[in-house]
Amino acid sequence: MTSRQTPPSPPGPADSGPQPPGEDLAALLERLLALPQSGTQKDLATEAGISYPTLNAWMNRTRGTSRIAPEKLRAMVEVFRRWGVRTTPKEFFEAVGRPVPGPSRDEREARLLKLYRQLPEARQRALIKDAEAMLQVSRIT
Repeated sequence: MTSRQTPPSPPGPADSGPQPPGEDLAALLERLLALPQSGTQKDLATEAGISYPTLNAWMNRTRGTSRIAPEKLRAMVEVFRRWGVRTTPKEFFEAVGRPVPGPSRDEREARLLKLYRQLPEARQRALIKDAEAMLQVSRIT
């Protein structure tokens, strides 16, 4: 350890500890699942609505993580939080190399749906294509 580095603080009872730089999803999950209050891989998979073989493949780095649906990442965060582990969506999105999507607020969704329903069918289809294109671009950048 150099004089600039400080030793990591030990995780508290409900703390996941500092995230190591460049931690991928497998390392993040391994670190969080090792905490005393965490469950098992199987528990995480079941509670987050992910198949156990898929989660296990992410843990073993035999399956890519760049295309995991944001809902799955958020579901894992929520499971860890229920278990008393402090973690954030930011940690999970960074671990798969993606920016964190903005929060999904009910009012914005309701407004968007209201506007969508007022459009003619051809414009609705065009809006869906535009939204899908924006999502693709955000996954690349």
